[in-house]
Amino acid sequence: MANHKSAEKRIRQTERRTEVNRARMSRIRSFVKKVEGAIESGDKSAAAEAFKSAQPELMRGVSKGVLHKNTVSRKLSRMSAAIKAL
Repeated sequence: MANHKSAEKRIRQTERRTEVNRARMSRIRSFVKKVEGAIESGDKSAAAEAFKSAQPELMRGVSKGVLHKNTVSRKLSRMSAAIKAL
């Protein structure tokens, strides 16, 4: 357990940030699952719409430091290619 005031503060801050980051990641995963579900069902227009809503959410994850830029770029590229292949 923390022995210093500053260490106790860091613990409180970390708990708050963890909560926010966890919620953000959950939200991102939901958007990605919607896109993947639409791709699997073969509905190109629904997949494209889901992709348009998922894209800014993923990029927001990058700007907030939850995900790495290259990871998101790779995911977006693969989803886009899958939608085009429909």
